[in-house]
Amino acid sequence: MQSQMKRPQSHIPSGIWVLGFVSMLMDISSEMIHSLLPLFMVTVLGASTIAVGLVEGLAESLALVVKVFSGTLSDYLGKRKALAVFGYALGAFTKPLFALAPGVGMVLTARLLDRIGKGVRGAPRDALVADIAPPQLRGAAFGLRQSLDTVGAFIGPLVAVGLMLLWGNDFRAVFWIAVIPGVMAVALLVFGVREPVRRQTDTRTNPIRRDNLRRLDSSYWWMVGIGSVFTLARFSEAFLVLRAQQGGMPIALVPLVMVAMNLIYALSAYPFGKLSDTMSHTRLLVLGLIVLIAADGVLAINDHWGIVLLGVVLWGLHMGMTQGLLAAMIAGVSPADLRGTAYGFFNLACGLAMLVASALAGIVWEQFGAPFTFYVGATFGACAIALVAFKDGQPSRV
Repeated sequence: MQSQMKRPQSHIPSGIWVLGFVSMLMDISSEMIHSLLPLFMVTVLGASTIAVGLVEGLAESLALVVKVFSGTLSDYLGKRKALAVFGYALGAFTKPLFALAPGVGMVLTARLLDRIGKGVRGAPRDALVADIAPPQLRGAAFGLRQSLDTVGAFIGPLVAVGLMLLWGNDFRAVFWIAVIPGVMAVALLVFGVREPVRRQTDTRTNPIRRDNLRRLDSSYWWMVGIGSVFTLARFSEAFLVLRAQQGGMPIALVPLVMVAMNLIYALSAYPFGKLSDTMSHTRLLVLGLIVLIAADGVLAINDHWGIVLLGVVLWGLHMGMTQGLLAAMIAGVSPADLRGTAYGFFNLACGLAMLVASALAGIVWEQFGAPFTFYVGATFGACAIALVAFKDGQPSRV
């Protein structure tokens, strides 16, 4: 009888796999565009690196800020899937704007709408993963979803490279093709995921009422602080693309930088997610931060393609070690009925940090050069390690 009870919980539920494939298709769509977008802005639209940093920072931070509202709404309604479908649909149907953009203004509009879609779907989807996955498999479940998501993140740039070579660097044609996998992702989510039924005994309350927010205790808010400083160290990957171009890599091949990063990310996310179910979370987080600092150091040294590739591989490894881990850590320190809100506030703080990090990276790059941009990132990484170490030294209820 005991073995029968354990058996259903020994395998990752099928809903997690479907959510992973939905993420994979949307990432193929998004990364076909995003891997080329910094070059499109600089070489076709004549934008500066400061403009690239501001566009990326505003877009990514807006996505994270919107997660507060969508996560809270999903807690209030007790429904995650409908909000996730709306977010994925908005992301899919804004893709044509990139192909039509005559200037930076429309690129910014398209990026903001696309990232609003990401923000709307992000917290409800993460909460849905936590709802579906058994607690003892949560790290593996988040790692698997992240791994499949990242498979899309390296397939997308790979397809972009092939189409750029085939079509003679026609950015806009590639952007049009990116619409197709986005629409496929929405269809798969609509028909392939069944949301767990909320028990009728649950009462509907406002998740952001003061007495509800008090249930997010100091352990949760420590995680918010650590995540924010971590994000300051991890500015937009657009700067990895620009670093590769700086070393003389042909424009059509530059998206291979994102292919390499996301390949390592995809291969490492699930194993490290599974490892996090049996290893100290804070220790694994510190190891991930050390790898990020090493990546920054390597990228600062030289812009030769071999050096840049090593830095990009280390960057992808740190992502695999930490991104699913952070999501699992938030699930572990938040009540089940407030998970959407918990992810939302966590991502609000990280969103503001992302805006500061990407804008600062663009300014430092423009004023002092690329190496200093990565040295600043490494410094913030060291600050994040200090914060984790301080938190770990506090009396805690792990």
